[in-house]
Formats: sequence, C-alpha cells, structure tokens
Amino acid sequence: MNTENKVSGAQEDTFTGMIESKTSQIPSSAFLGAALGSIALAAIFKASGKGHAALFVGQWTAPFLLLGIYNKLVKQLGSDAETRESGGSMKERAATV
Repeated sequence: MNTENKVSGAQEDTFTGMIESKTSQIPSSAFLGAALGSIALAAIFKASGKGHAALFVGQWTAPFLLLGIYNKLVKQLGSDAETRESGGSMKERAATV
C-alpha cells in the first residue's frame, strides 16, 4: 500500500486516512459558515449583555477556520487526493497490499 504523503513523503496511518476520507466530504464553505455564524452569535450575546458567553462563542471562530484550512489541504494534498488519482477507495488500496 502506497501511503506516502505528497508533501513530506511521510506515511499516513490508516486511522488518519479514514478520518480524512470522511471529513473531505464536508464542503469548505461549511467551515466558513460556521466561523461567520460564531462571530454573529458572539455579537448577539455581547449586545444582549452576556459578555462571558460572547467570549466563549467568539473563540470558536479560529478553530472553525483552521479546520477549514485542514479540510482544504486534505482535499488537495492528503490521502483523499491519492485516492482520486488512483480511482480507488481506501479499502481497495488496503486490499492491494
């Protein structure tokens, strides 16, 4: 099984490949929407005088954006890109070992 990462040459483990195959199905706009939604919700909390809740929800923005970046990288460079190039699924690739 050829599981070399295209960027660094490091090997992907099976668990990471499985997670990437599922999360790469999420559109990148979903993460951007979640980030914008957390900003809007934080503004609503702040306007209604709930400062602690506003800070809590407002801190969700960065993780959502980082997850979106990871999702985009997986689609372009991760094991999902290898699967698309070879035309097979993770199970089919594992069976060829």
